[in-house]
Amino acid sequence: MLNLNDIKNLLQNNRIADFVKLNKLSSRDIVEFTNRYTNWAVKLFQHLDPTHAARAFKFLRKKKQEIIIKSLPDEKAAELLNNLQPDDRTAFLSLLPGNAVKELLKVLSPETRAETLELLGYPEDSVGRLMSPDYVAIKKTNTVGEVLSIIKRLGQATETLNFIFVVDDDGKLIDDINIKEFLVVEPETSVEQLIDYQFISLGVTHPQKEAIRIFRNNSRFALPVTNDNAVLLGIVTLDDVLRLAEKENTSEIQKIGGSEALEEPYTTIPFLSLIRKRAGWLIILFFGEMLTATAMGHFEGEIKAAVVLALFIPLIISSGGNSGSQASSIIIRAMALGEIGFRDWWYVIRKEIFSGLLLGTVLGLVGFLRILLWQQFGFHDYGEHWILVASTILFALIGVVMWGTISGSMLPLIMKKLGADPAASSAPFVATLVDVTGIIIYFSVAFIIMRGKLL
Repeated sequence: MLNLNDIKNLLQNNRIADFVKLNKLSSRDIVEFTNRYTNWAVKLFQHLDPTHAARAFKFLRKKKQEIIIKSLPDEKAAELLNNLQPDDRTAFLSLLPGNAVKELLKVLSPETRAETLELLGYPEDSVGRLMSPDYVAIKKTNTVGEVLSIIKRLGQATETLNFIFVVDDDGKLIDDINIKEFLVVEPETSVEQLIDYQFISLGVTHPQKEAIRIFRNNSRFALPVTNDNAVLLGIVTLDDVLRLAEKENTSEIQKIGGSEALEEPYTTIPFLSLIRKRAGWLIILFFGEMLTATAMGHFEGEIKAAVVLALFIPLIISSGGNSGSQASSIIIRAMALGEIGFRDWWYVIRKEIFSGLLLGTVLGLVGFLRILLWQQFGFHDYGEHWILVASTILFALIGVVMWGTISGSMLPLIMKKLGADPAASSAPFVATLVDVTGIIIYFSVAFIIMRGKLL
């Protein structure tokens, strides 16, 4: 088994007789080598069998794929692109600028070019961009023996043989049948005897996220894709959906953390690009936090009259921000899994009001007991009106935490309804919003409780 250094040495020595060993490498080895030695990887891809190269190429990141294709001689680039599965080739080309796509289309075979242009015609982020037109379709009038012959003849060129698809004379999908069904019956059996007209399909223009949800809820390796007239156009396989789900989850997590989604791994993204992705939201959040100072300035008189209130400002705003961040993260993830949508807003708000009330009461009692114990044991003197201070903290925490849970749960739903990305209502954004409003709630409660005594 060759390790990464062995591969590099083999390429450096340039012994053509040894190049046959390269086609014994796994896709994982090729990807790891490309990530570490990109310049040498170009030479590696020149000496790989086109089919073997294509299997590894689809697992490379976009930047690496571009480097490989642009660096290969035209004939090698053509071999590699022509050997990619249609959905993998479409996924690669859809990320490139128009002029680059135009140049690469020139090196494709006429059949592959027509197929690729058809796939590229579907909307971005639609199921059509994921599908492969390589599948085995049969008629219900076929016998099992005929189906097995079709599989032998066409199976090598298809992406998967787990399911065979039954269509009518107009190409409309009738059923999909697991291949094992054909292996346990007599060759003379008619396909019509095996079909039950029960199947799951994806719409070609449906969002790719819908495909993730359907695959998650159904144990399938591949699903058929149909148009509005139920005509079978292609299939989507599990490996493509898994890669898409990983990309979606990574993007979502990065947005929830208060950053733009990174388009490539942290270890390879240029430093200035990383800064640009993070700086925008930090500036927005910074201006948001400036509103906190403005809100505190509005209550400057109250702070002067009762300096003790200033001691608990970090406690109040952090509790509200934390509760809001928790709620937004939970709701965003539930929305991504398809568990809830905007139609469930009333259910969500009722649940979060009671959650906020209970959580706020728990935190408020802890805060109340903290002041009581510190006062009684002499750790700190909160003055003769310490009971009012403790009561202010109790009720302020209830109000702030309730507001935090309501804001954190509703904001993602509202953004989704407005057509924006719910993940953009990230934890830092919600925390900033609750910080500002938390100050107002805190001093409003203090004014009500302490009026005539400390204020």
